[in-house]
Amino acid sequence: MGTVCFIVDASVTGALLPRHLRAIRQTGFADHTLPIIVTSATTDPRVPSIEQRYRAHFLVTPSQPLGARINQAAYLSQADWLLIAMQQRALTAKLWCSLYPQLDTYTLDALLIGSEPPRLSERLLQCFLGAGVAVPPYIAIRRTWLERLGGLDPELDEAALADLLQRLYACPTRLQTFSLETSGLTRDSPSRSNKPYRPPPNSHTDT
Repeated sequence: MGTVCFIVDASVTGALLPRHLRAIRQTGFADHTLPIIVTSATTDPRVPSIEQRYRAHFLVTPSQPLGARINQAAYLSQADWLLIAMQQRALTAKLWCSLYPQLDTYTLDALLIGSEPPRLSERLLQCFLGAGVAVPPYIAIRRTWLERLGGLDPELDEAALADLLQRLYACPTRLQTFSLETSGLTRDSPSRSNKPYRPPPNSHTDT
């Protein structure tokens, strides 16, 4: 398996931040080898105790929106795989134990973790109605693929994660899903393609 780094933003996870960190550290494998970067736009007096308890590193950047914060964390980590928290709901340690072996592959660019992606018909409806995409609890994405996409939009705050998903669906991303309910990987066929990569329109180069 390539190197892995968790990126967990405090504004995304909210009050459940300790639950996210606890689940990650409850797996013996992750406990000693996988770094955690917690991004935040505000300082918190609990930072030193959280860093010590969960062996996490806080990256506090008050002037940066969410997209720029995660881009900076991805650049600092230089990990092969980035596991990014996408919503408040935390996942179980059991899921992380099952997921890590799936990252030992060169045939994927990203995995949606903890929920199923919308069907092609649902994505078309979202496009026509201007509705937001359903955001999974976590995403695992190769850092090289995130760089090809131009990273997250550094000017977006709350919408940065949904915007990233929309660009993943629009490109020939080798994308799969993973959850305990499906007992393995489920292919999202419309997102898979053998066509050469073409950068998305208006892609960003900031990382």
